[in-house]
Amino acid sequence: MGQEFIGAGWAFPLRTDRTGSIALVRDQREIEESIHLILATSPGERPMRPEFGCSVHDYVFAPANAATAGDIAYAVRVALDRWEPRITLENVAVNFDGVDAGLLLIDVQYTIRGTNDPRNLVFPFYVIPRNGEEAAY
Repeated sequence: MGQEFIGAGWAFPLRTDRTGSIALVRDQREIEESIHLILATSPGERPMRPEFGCSVHDYVFAPANAATAGDIAYAVRVALDRWEPRITLENVAVNFDGVDAGLLLIDVQYTIRGTNDPRNLVFPFYVIPRNGEEAAY
């Protein structure tokens, strides 16, 4: 499989290139932007495609603990398996490095199908810490 499998798409956020045309992204950058767009979109947000997105946003007010991390990882797996057919998902890990600031890091490890090219993308996910509640991890 060649690069035609990956294709090209509009850059996100939408912008123009130096010629005034809509900017396009290709190759691995296209897949990275696609993954980011899937994870950043909440189901129901797109009127013409209400199922599109990832239910990770349901956990904004959830406690930062191992159960929530597992639920977030599962939501990411379900969304990427459904909406990004160009990758094979290897692992999804949720890290609590910035939990004091309300930040969880979702590490998505994947391989582009048809290649032997392992890649990863770290998606920042922000939670709203509850007053007086300590994170249990």
